[in-house]
Amino acid sequence: MFNIRRSIFVLAVMSVLFVCHSSASTLGEDFSTDPSVRGWKVYGDASLFHWDSLNQNVQVTWDSSLPNSYFYRPLGNVLAKDDDFALEFDIRLSDIATNAKSGPAEIAVGFLNFAEATSPNFWRDTGLDPVHGPRDLVEIDYFPAGYYPEFGPVSPSFSPSIVSSNDAFASGFALLEMTTNDLFHIRLSYSGTNQTLSTVMTRNGEPFGPIGDVVLDTNFTDFRVDTVAICSYSDIGDSYDSVLAHGEVDNLLVTMPPLPVGTVVGAWTNNQWLVQFSTRTNWLYTLERTGDFQSWTSASASTAGTGSNLTLQDTNPPGVGAFYRIRAQRP
Repeated sequence: MFNIRRSIFVLAVMSVLFVCHSSASTLGEDFSTDPSVRGWKVYGDASLFHWDSLNQNVQVTWDSSLPNSYFYRPLGNVLAKDDDFALEFDIRLSDIATNAKSGPAEIAVGFLNFAEATSPNFWRDTGLDPVHGPRDLVEIDYFPAGYYPEFGPVSPSFSPSIVSSNDAFASGFALLEMTTNDLFHIRLSYSGTNQTLSTVMTRNGEPFGPIGDVVLDTNFTDFRVDTVAICSYSDIGDSYDSVLAHGEVDNLLVTMPPLPVGTVVGAWTNNQWLVQFSTRTNWLYTLERTGDFQSWTSASASTAGTGSNLTLQDTNPPGVGAFYRIRAQRP
């Protein structure tokens, strides 16, 4: 009787962790209610982001004089070069200009790797830099008009950008202005089949652009992004560029592949804990066990996903009750 009760309880825990999310392929947010209850958080300077309950949007200040700051939500997924995914949102600026430095720095919305983006060595505007250069980004950047004393005036521009895990850049520039007090809708869509990032925009409901595609070349390695974010980047490491802007972001929608673990079924068989679940290719899966939720140990070898069902088992279960989880990670 003890084994039966224990197996039912463990299966219930696993169902909470995985089954309720397994079919999700979109993440939508209209900010009609407090986004913090749905996993939205702030990293960095909290004064830059404010949920406006009256207008049901997020009020944003992009200030490059301050540390890297993000209004973000984890995806519960890891997107890479071979995936198909998209991001769209509304944005309206009330003002934007360069700040203490006359060259233009960017405002940004997109995907990032949270561990990378919160590292003290992550300096977005250093470009190619083995120590401080940014890594693992897929985003749309907008640069206001600016001025370089040695060069002259610089026109405003949009730049869809991808940055690899080893600080390689793939980006494009379109000399277009995000006029203030106008409503822009921006859609970024990435195709893993042809490794192309496409951008479509409207202004006040009318077509705006075009903006050229960004196509990864054969030397571009890969990226890993796990978070969607509104990004206010610091201009540390950049001697020429800065930005200060105010605006609002609303109606954000992420479309992504199914989460890596789905349809979990577990049972005891011959005193071994077996777990069967659906998988995705290009992922590694490990069954892990804990007795106290303080530390986890591997209960199976790491196994590559096949795109179909996979069974993992604990071949050496403990003599007392235990809890299990499935760790899914990109190789």
